[in-house]
Amino acid sequence: MLPSFKYQALIFQALFLALPLLILPQHAASLIVSTNFSSSFSFRSRELITSCNLFQGKWVMDASYPFYESSGCPFIDPEFDCIKYGRPDKQFLKFSWKPDSCNLPRFNGVDFLKRWSGKKIMFVGDSLSLNQWLSLACMLHASAPNSKYSFVRQESLSSLTFQDYGVTLLLYRSTYLVDITREKIGRVLKLDSIQQGNAWRGMDMLVFNTWHWWTHKGKAQSWDYIQDGSTISKDMNRLMAFYKGLTTWGRWVDLNVDPTKTKVFFQGISPTHYQGRDWKAASKNCNGEQQPLTGSIYPGGTPPEVEVVNRVLGRMQKPVYLLDITFLSQLRKDAHPSAYSGDHAGVDCSHWCLPGLPDTWNQLLYAALVM
Repeated sequence: MLPSFKYQALIFQALFLALPLLILPQHAASLIVSTNFSSSFSFRSRELITSCNLFQGKWVMDASYPFYESSGCPFIDPEFDCIKYGRPDKQFLKFSWKPDSCNLPRFNGVDFLKRWSGKKIMFVGDSLSLNQWLSLACMLHASAPNSKYSFVRQESLSSLTFQDYGVTLLLYRSTYLVDITREKIGRVLKLDSIQQGNAWRGMDMLVFNTWHWWTHKGKAQSWDYIQDGSTISKDMNRLMAFYKGLTTWGRWVDLNVDPTKTKVFFQGISPTHYQGRDWKAASKNCNGEQQPLTGSIYPGGTPPEVEVVNRVLGRMQKPVYLLDITFLSQLRKDAHPSAYSGDHAGVDCSHWCLPGLPDTWNQLLYAALVM
């Protein structure tokens, strides 16, 4: 995280506390915002579910992992293929997530394909959505290796169809969820516009993600101006911009999603491990890390962007299940590509190796559908 961004975060938190909204404690969103989907997709009022919190637990060694071998999956991007690009340690592949209050069902790819026969599942977001989409593709392929498939990779919209089951996994690249338009003054990030949402209609499941690009500056920034209502400026507090943009997305879901036809998930904030001090280590970053953290608290604390997600989801009218992956992913400082990426310069402590952590995200997605 950029030093200036941490300063912005402090300012934002002060502003945010003034908003007349409920403050949620760490991990409470997974209990309050998560909605149990019944077989008829009917909406149940948000309520505390005390019997099982899938997102609070610990990592344990499990010899039955991983779900697949990277060499056996034809879909993995070089960016995530850590074994192929020389990662010498393999222990990071052998950890499974164990919730404290219940048992996490093991992923059953054939069951998943049968349940979603004839359906379309779309992941919408940035490269973390790509990470999860490719993970699910590999998990399903390993479960049904003889199933015919068609696979198309494009910059904005990619698809994988398991033809024997009629299940299509789509990936729609949208780094902010809200629109960026080209105008005379340059590229404008519009916090209250979401025309691209037309491409998300007609899906049976939507899995959304956004955050990392909201922090980008300089050459990594993909817009020149930011528009909030009628106000156009060169920049604004990034967490506040994220809050406004995510609120626009939430409004789109409320207005356009029929919960009897479409299930909606939000992939929680995926953490980075660029600062060893966040887990009280002398190491500079994730490079060389080979063990998850233990304990029930991450030393670096809960990122402020998590509170943004909690608040926006907590105000929505339509059911959205929060895959509250932040804490369990914070513990996995060992699971990044680091220096073993075939398509990423330097050390990557933002994305995740495949096989690896995103497989657990998809196991949690499966659990949310079947439990």
